[in-house]
Amino acid sequence: MDFNALYHANFKLLDDAVTDWSTLVKHLADLKKDAEDDLHKAALKADWAGVNAQVSREFIGKTAGEFGDAHTQATSIYNILLDTQGELKSYHQQLTDAVSRGQKKNITVIDAGGGKFSVMGSTRPDWAADPSGGKGSADQKDVDALRDEIQGILDKATESDNSAKTVLMALVDQTRTGFSDASYANRDAAADAVKEADTLAKLARKDPGDLSVADFDRLNAGLKKYANDPLFAERFASDLGPQKTLEFWTGISDPHGGNYELGQKRHDQFDDLQRNLGLTLAHATQSDSTEMTEWKRKMIDIGDKPLHGDRGGPMGFQVMSNLMRTGDYDDQFLKDYGTKLMATERKLTGNGEHENLMWRLTGASSWLNRIGDDSGNDPLTGYLKGLSNSPDAATDFLNQPYVCKDDPDNPFERDTDGNGKKGRVSLSNFQYLFEERDWPPATDSHGKDLFTGQNNLALALEAATTGHPAGEMPTADTPPHSADQAKLMRALVDSVSDDPGRVKDHSYMSDSLGQIGSEYLPDIHRAMADGPTVRDGESGWNRLYPLAGTDAGLDHSAVTRFLVTVSQNPEGYAALSVGEKAYTASLMDLHLNPDLPADQRYPHDAHDTITSISRKSGEFSGLLAQGRQEAVLGPAGEQDSDYDYAVSQKKNFISGFVGTGVGVGTSFIASPVVGAGVGGAAGTVTSMVLEAFYKDDSGQYRAETGEDIATRWETIKDSTTNINYTAAHEAAKAHHADYSDQIDTWVSEGTATGFNDANTDIHAMAKDMDTEIPD
Repeated sequence: MDFNALYHANFKLLDDAVTDWSTLVKHLADLKKDAEDDLHKAALKADWAGVNAQVSREFIGKTAGEFGDAHTQATSIYNILLDTQGELKSYHQQLTDAVSRGQKKNITVIDAGGGKFSVMGSTRPDWAADPSGGKGSADQKDVDALRDEIQGILDKATESDNSAKTVLMALVDQTRTGFSDASYANRDAAADAVKEADTLAKLARKDPGDLSVADFDRLNAGLKKYANDPLFAERFASDLGPQKTLEFWTGISDPHGGNYELGQKRHDQFDDLQRNLGLTLAHATQSDSTEMTEWKRKMIDIGDKPLHGDRGGPMGFQVMSNLMRTGDYDDQFLKDYGTKLMATERKLTGNGEHENLMWRLTGASSWLNRIGDDSGNDPLTGYLKGLSNSPDAATDFLNQPYVCKDDPDNPFERDTDGNGKKGRVSLSNFQYLFEERDWPPATDSHGKDLFTGQNNLALALEAATTGHPAGEMPTADTPPHSADQAKLMRALVDSVSDDPGRVKDHSYMSDSLGQIGSEYLPDIHRAMADGPTVRDGESGWNRLYPLAGTDAGLDHSAVTRFLVTVSQNPEGYAALSVGEKAYTASLMDLHLNPDLPADQRYPHDAHDTITSISRKSGEFSGLLAQGRQEAVLGPAGEQDSDYDYAVSQKKNFISGFVGTGVGVGTSFIASPVVGAGVGGAAGTVTSMVLEAFYKDDSGQYRAETGEDIATRWETIKDSTTNINYTAAHEAAKAHHADYSDQIDTWVSEGTATGFNDANTDIHAMAKDMDTEIPD
């Protein structure tokens, strides 16, 4: 900061800027509120259909979010400017006061040009006449003191000005378009984040073998504190750089790294460091700054190269993928990364003809993962976990082609038309990973087989098909299924149908597959109604099972095999069973509502409506019952108590969603009536039905059925009938219907027919698969 600039500072422009930003913040606060209340909430309640269901509602949601981000960014800028304004005015006043005090002591401060200044004491004759030096000697001390004071003021003013410039530019650089959601209460908070990033990046650039325990603790604590800070993340990652990022993590995690002290004293904290580093890098990739754009390009470029060049070491992909297990990475970065990762997989496996030996754990391999038990040598394991947090990137990646049928080096041949002759087939990334890949064997430190990669594939599938991160429930903001999501769902159901062993032999996938199925209940019910042939006809199945997004176009027999297969796992069964009960309740509430618009009504009377809903509920439940009894009475040896426990856990998981109109069942019905029922009838009906289900389901198999197949079948049929009684009665009561005395007959009729349908489905499935189903 120049002496002259601060001493003669005119703060009008800065004052005007602060005032303008203050006004802007207030206006944006109003716009944010209007966008949320009038735009976003209205969009959630609107009756979107067709393309609008996916595009318009999602666009409006993102637009409303942009107003929120704009308000956040404007507030941060205002806070930074306000702090800087106050500090610079304070330093200006301090400088003015210092110069004034000097003048009273006859000390002159002058601008020396080039931003410098000079301090000189007066040379009056009466001072010079003092033989002892008198005032002349004392004046030099005052001169030096004033010079030091002024320099200190200028240094602090320079720091204030420079830090404001740094953080303001960093905020603006966060996004190429739109606004950043980085929020800072004052300039010091933002400046401290940037300063700490520089300090920690300098530490991380050291040779990992030279890091002390104190260095490790400083890095781990700092990354934990600032992992979610956008400015810190961008600065830390860009300062460290892609190559040093990989060297840093490998040097710490790998037992061959050579830092014996850290391995002995901080080994139990390596997982925390991996999480914190992954979260930081994930946030960093969301930045559009020039430095991070280059960082992402370079990280992908070195992905297929040995870390230490001619000296070998793990590939860049092997290291970086393990840092993707936590955090929400930028979608485009994940897509580009995945494209080159799969190109590397093709190169190292002969297009998938054999196992990838380069990514198999050997005695000389690095141990690159500290979250969980697998070594992390297969980069697809960590990458797929990253995709499970990024639904859009997951959908894109799994739908991408892996190998084309016309490729002369394509090793995959199948009989696709049943004529006994095989020919090359095209495979997507999903088909290759789910059906064909020879996964590198993995074991934990005790030699127990691990299937982390395949399980992470299931998590990525969950995110890719549902549109929300795996392990979470859909919300009102979750867009209806897109064409790409529906396409992937259809491929998944068909794949399980073609070879149920793909799930039976990997039952740990079933919890995700069950959740996926529970979020495609309209599509599944349309398929069970043999929808493709009648859904747009006079039968009205499209109205009975309204759909907000793209219909997956599932096949009835494929759905049968999918439901029976997934329900052979307790977690898969629980997700499907609880979802179905909530969905049935929501359908009853929707279609028994006399205020439902005419163009949404199922074109039949209450008798046929209740019977039809009960029938498909019965068929669905019968298929789940078949899967459960195959698991309990068959070779898998599952226990009924495991099923009871899984259902109870699902109850705990969704308890916060019932009554909100989202989460299960109601979020998949394309009708504003259900949205309007939030907290009202829809929530009440669903809550009552699920409560009845939990009471009815608990322990019933153990108490009443034993191993008798016929008894088990009748028990689940009676249970389903009772649940459907509750759904229909509660819906009729909520809408003041006058046919309550006939409901039991209609429900019994429909549910019994549905179980007969399930029995037919099961025997048809057994015939197709050349197996026997005990009566």
